[in-house]
Parts: sequence; C-alpha cells; structure tokens
Amino acid sequence: MPERRRPPQPPRPALIRRPRTAFGWLEADLLHEGWLARLGPEATAVLTLLALAADQRGASFYSRVRMAERLGLTRAGLDQGLARLLEVGLIAHRPWRAGAVDGVWQLLPLTPRTREPRGGEALSVGAVLARMGLA
Repeated sequence: MPERRRPPQPPRPALIRRPRTAFGWLEADLLHEGWLARLGPEATAVLTLLALAADQRGASFYSRVRMAERLGLTRAGLDQGLARLLEVGLIAHRPWRAGAVDGVWQLLPLTPRTREPRGGEALSVGAVLARMGLA
C-alpha cells in the first residue's frame, strides 16, 4: 500500500483561524460545484456580504446603498450581483413596502432546483439548448 502523504502545513500555524460563531452560511458546494464561476465577481461578493450579515434564519436587512459601500461596488454592479443571485435562486427578497427596493434579503438553500448537473450527468435536450442560448 502506498505511503499516505501528510497534508501541507499552513505558512503561519500559530495563527489558525477559528470561527467564533455557531453557524455559517457559505456551503462548500458553492466552491466544489462551480457556483462562483457561474455567479461572477459581483454576485459572489454580494453573496459573501449577505452571508456575513445574515441572522440565524439566513436573513439580512442591509440597504442597497450600504451593501454597495461595504463592497466597494457601484450601485449598478451591486444591482447586477443581486439580480444574478435572484435569477439562480440563491436569495429571496421581500421589500419593506410595495415599490421599495430595500427590504429583507434571505439566503436560500442549494436545492435540486438550483443545482446544475455536474460532469457525467445526463442533460435534457432543452437544458443543452438553454445553455447554448438557443431555447
């Protein structure tokens, strides 16, 4: 049996980060299933901010102005990121009142509806055409 390699040591082992909170909202599947590349930089930044600001229900209440300021994004860049997250079903939004742009933002779970097939899985003809922009 081949000898098992030891995992590489971090550059500063005395400074290992240990989370101080009881929960976290960023699932490893976001990395391993290729979500970050599909989302793009603006949506990835917004998702990270919403995850850091979320309460125990996955909800946060940051205004668009505050999110843009905290992320160093333009309002157009922030809106692009939010639109992408809403489009793929990773967040939900409920405005404070009819016509308002700000309100409650909620992180949603990765579900079969939001997950895309990984390599080696069968796709329907419709899904292939949609990916090509032909459907």
